[in-house]
Amino acid sequence: MDERAEVLVLGGGPGGYTAAFRAADLGKKVVLVERHSRLGGVCLNVGCIPSKSLLHVARVIEEAADLGPRGVTFGKPKLDLDKIRGFKQSVVDRLTKGLGALAKQRKVEVIQGEGHFTSANTLAVESGSETKTIRFESAIVAVGSRVVEISGVPYEDPRVIDSTGALELQDIPQHLLVVGGGIIGLEMASVYGALGSQLTIVEMLDRLIPGCDPDLVKPLERRLKRRYRAKIYLETRVSGIKALKSGLKVTFEGEKAPEPSAFDKVLVSVGRRPNGDRIGAEAAGLEVDERGYLPVDSQQRTNVPHIFAIGDVTGQPMLAHKATHEGKAAAEVAAGLKSGFDARVIPSVAYTDPEIAWVGLTETEAEAQGAAYEKGVFPWSASGRSLGMGRSDGLTKILFDPLSKRVLGGGIVGPNAGDLIAEIALAIEMDCEAADLSLTIHPHPTLSETVGLAAEAFEGTITDLYVPKKSGA
Repeated sequence: MDERAEVLVLGGGPGGYTAAFRAADLGKKVVLVERHSRLGGVCLNVGCIPSKSLLHVARVIEEAADLGPRGVTFGKPKLDLDKIRGFKQSVVDRLTKGLGALAKQRKVEVIQGEGHFTSANTLAVESGSETKTIRFESAIVAVGSRVVEISGVPYEDPRVIDSTGALELQDIPQHLLVVGGGIIGLEMASVYGALGSQLTIVEMLDRLIPGCDPDLVKPLERRLKRRYRAKIYLETRVSGIKALKSGLKVTFEGEKAPEPSAFDKVLVSVGRRPNGDRIGAEAAGLEVDERGYLPVDSQQRTNVPHIFAIGDVTGQPMLAHKATHEGKAAAEVAAGLKSGFDARVIPSVAYTDPEIAWVGLTETEAEAQGAAYEKGVFPWSASGRSLGMGRSDGLTKILFDPLSKRVLGGGIVGPNAGDLIAEIALAIEMDCEAADLSLTIHPHPTLSETVGLAAEAFEGTITDLYVPKKSGA
């Protein structure tokens, strides 16, 4: 055997490197196998981090344009794509370099190559023409997910791009078609719209961002249509794409489908699928379901007790912050600690403009389940801070248990919603009641105080709005 490890981690994304570093901190000899040349996985290299860098650029452009009616005009921005790409890459380089340093400080051995199990205690790592075998006592699988491809799409044409291709920002197409109205597609639509592309968005379901409450999505949909003149077609599928010299001719199907149209580029963003089918799982005796997921228990154990799995490969939601917490739990269990993944809620964020964030029970879920709830809503049109920003289209809402008054869930739409949602997540984890939020003194004027004001609206104690008293109150 070429290598030995007490804990082997397969995959160097947010969950993988977190697991590796935590196991090393607990005194374990750790080997981390990553197929790319740098740690960070999809999230850091071609996902969350570079997309947020570009979204920041887009947001500044939009904020500058919004100041025009308020007396400050900057003129049309001049785009230097090389410098924009350079800025994005500098952020990625700094973080990946930092991860490499953290691995060295912890004496985590990083091996680059494609890893696949050859038994329940061995992993083969292929790098070029060389194969290295690692024998391990425990393993943590953190291999993530990959882009879902759909039939009838000429992926070989460079004008057809996925999220990775979109982040490369090779050019700004005049007409961009976004296939898929989920978070990733709409984030990229926000970037390209701000940079000058004419947008068309198609979604096969009857709403954008399926799973998110419609009232949270409406401000985003309105802004996409008003600001970017975006054409949005719901309950619509792409039935074919024909590559022509003049562009990509796309045909659609559905009751509300548009006529065939030509586009300069097509971004296909219809979801991701787990990589559990690409690791030689059968050789280790690992159970993998038909979709490629590895089922795990609350300690992240697979059906093979000394092999754990974390992150995208274990199921929804496919979020980096879920993977990191699972990674810590798996590492601690592998090191012999009594630990487990026991998050009551996991927040979701769309870093669009405006941002949308939600956590816990949604109204859509409550109505589908027949669950009892009441809510407090505070519209940002009554917030001095949001009005001062020129962004009055947001809202904060919180769902409460009618009897106990405890927080069940919440949603926010507006600038910085992703930063604000953490307070509601903590409230759920801490079993807070409405009064715990309303009696917490929030600084004024801030967007954060909309959380406390939404709780006041539920209680009927709010003075910033007139809310008629409930019958019998």
